[in-house]
Amino acid sequence: MEVKSITEQKSLLAGLPAGKRARLHRMLFEFGPGNGTLMLLPIDQGIEHGPRDFFPNPASKDPDYQFRLAAEAGYSALACQIGMATKYFPDYAGAVPLILKVNGKTDIPPSNRALSTLNASVEDAVRLGADAVGYTLYVGSPRQDEDLLQLKSVREDCDRYGMPLIVWSYPRGEAVEGKGGQSSFYAIDYAARMAMEMGADVVKINMPKVDPDKDKDSPAPYNEGGFTQEHAITQCVESAGRSLVVLSGGSKIDDDKLLEQTRFIMEAGGSGVIYGRNVWQREWNEALEIVAQIKETIISGVTRTP
Repeated sequence: MEVKSITEQKSLLAGLPAGKRARLHRMLFEFGPGNGTLMLLPIDQGIEHGPRDFFPNPASKDPDYQFRLAAEAGYSALACQIGMATKYFPDYAGAVPLILKVNGKTDIPPSNRALSTLNASVEDAVRLGADAVGYTLYVGSPRQDEDLLQLKSVREDCDRYGMPLIVWSYPRGEAVEGKGGQSSFYAIDYAARMAMEMGADVVKINMPKVDPDKDKDSPAPYNEGGFTQEHAITQCVESAGRSLVVLSGGSKIDDDKLLEQTRFIMEAGGSGVIYGRNVWQREWNEALEIVAQIKETIISGVTRTP
């Protein structure tokens, strides 16, 4: 696949209701890198991981640090939970779009039976002026039956209010670990497809890791080997069909690797990235510098079709 042109990105929005189209258009074309791309800043780690993520850059413990970064560095949107959205977003309304995460969990219990429970509503997102709703789905968890029922209710409300649905689609659970692990090509590809099939307008996935020792435990043909990381991420984007795809950054990694995987997702036909710790765990000037490099990588291959 090749980087999607502006015309191709707009065609993916063509079948959506007016409310969803208007909100997605703002994020894709009016904020961030533009040109039909997405550069999103997630700041929900205080729930998902606890305050330990703020130690590398103590300034980031103040949510205003990330909100100001999202606005001043020119992000497509930022994603956060209801408390932060209520207390901090009003200061930045109009400066950067909001994605309201409507479910979450701590990392204190083991993840073998993961479920991210609802703590906010799509109606909250409308009230707060959000341009999208974020939902975390744990594909393969023993509690996925509960998860899918939650997601059904959120999807129905998103359709009712014209709110784009972004699904954080993450493989979890013992069954996943027994078939190559949560970062395997098989698991990530399945997660991308599952999110699309469940109605996601945008799918957030991790970069699949090609590991012959673990991949041999995956179902065929994933266990046959011979895949490159570039091929794997391209397949995952294709599995998401007409849903837009953004790549998660995860834990902080080497800058060259970060920019390389940014290039991979764009060349695979993805729409952009959603990097958190890889950006805001840095001192301010260093954060602005890496954001500029990420943005340049995102837009460098976009075909500017009128």
